[in-house]
Amino acid sequence: MADRLKGKRAVVTAAAAGIGRACALAFAREGATVIATDINEAGIADLTKQGIAEVAKLDVRNTAEVNAFAKRIGKIDILLNAAGFVHHGTILECSEEDFDFSFDLNVKSMHRTIKAFLPDMIAGGGGSIVNISSCAALRPPANRYVYSSSKAAVSLLSRAVALDFITKGIRCNSICPGTVETPSMLDRAAAQGPQGKEMFISRQKMGRLGTADEIANMAVYLGSDESAFTTGVDLVVDGGYML
Repeated sequence: MADRLKGKRAVVTAAAAGIGRACALAFAREGATVIATDINEAGIADLTKQGIAEVAKLDVRNTAEVNAFAKRIGKIDILLNAAGFVHHGTILECSEEDFDFSFDLNVKSMHRTIKAFLPDMIAGGGGSIVNISSCAALRPPANRYVYSSSKAAVSLLSRAVALDFITKGIRCNSICPGTVETPSMLDRAAAQGPQGKEMFISRQKMGRLGTADEIANMAVYLGSDESAFTTGVDLVVDGGYML
């Protein structure tokens, strides 16, 4: 299938690498007009050569910046929130600063972008909001205390938005990936030592890591009209992690 998102305008956050980048490129391949954002300007600079309509530096932790960006962009049909950070450790290794940063980037960033874009989405007849959560929200792994807590908040935030605006043409869902091979995941694996990557693979009952493109495939479905009857749910793409 092709042109599944033809005629739709999409904003993607954290598009410099990993799942965010894969989603931005997948949206563009399916015909969407994509505005790809990230705090890392160098990481998104080449996307305009790959079908992305516009790239923009955006700090999703800055409310004023998000509001100004949304005002400039105007009505969109798809909002894909991919910004996030994985903190390693139990509650005893989680400082006040770690906790506040994780919730600000993983949860409040989505509050900012959704609140900024939602009025025009409603006025324009609706749209689809896709938030990247995690299987850690549903079954926390060891040493992921604040990450799991913040991703659980993402899932419930998504359901709350879905419920409150279900009659306004707004759909809001979250994707819960299992362990996906991304630059940040490989960095975390390397920090665990020589067997770090194998440790991550061992959590996956399918025996391999997921790919960012496999998550992007779900995002395309949720952004398209194919999922018109789907809202307020966690879509699990996990290679058997939850089994």
